[in-house]
Amino acid sequence: MVPGGPVPVLAVPVPNGFSLIEVLVALTVFAVAALALLRLTAVGLQGSGDLDRRLLREVVAGNLAAQWSTDPVLAGDGEGELVNAGRRFVWQRKVVRDHGVAVARIVVRLADAPGEAALVRAARLSGP
Repeated sequence: MVPGGPVPVLAVPVPNGFSLIEVLVALTVFAVAALALLRLTAVGLQGSGDLDRRLLREVVAGNLAAQWSTDPVLAGDGEGELVNAGRRFVWQRKVVRDHGVAVARIVVRLADAPGEAALVRAARLSGP
C-alpha cells in the first residue's frame, strides 16, 4: 500500500441466486396452490356430472308425461323401466281423475339412482 493512496475496499460477496430455504418455501406455496386448483377442478367436474344426470332425468320425465297426456286412451297408474341415452330409469305413473270437471292429473316420478328422482305433473281432459 502506498501511504496517502486510496483505501482498499474489501470484497463483500454478492448473492447471485436464491437460498435453499427460499426455493423450498416457493415450491411449497406453488404445491398448495396446485392442490387447491386440482380440488376445484374435481368439484367442478362432479357438479357438471350431477347437472347432466338431473337434466336428463327431467327431460325424460317430461317426455313421458307429454306422451301419456296426449295418448287417445288415458292409461291408469303404472310403473316400469326404460333405457334412454344408455341410462336405466325406473318410472312410476299416478293418474288422478276428477270426473266433476273431466280433468285428469298425471304425475310422473322418474329415478335413475336411489335418492335422485324427477317429478313432473301434467293435466289433460279425462274423457268419458
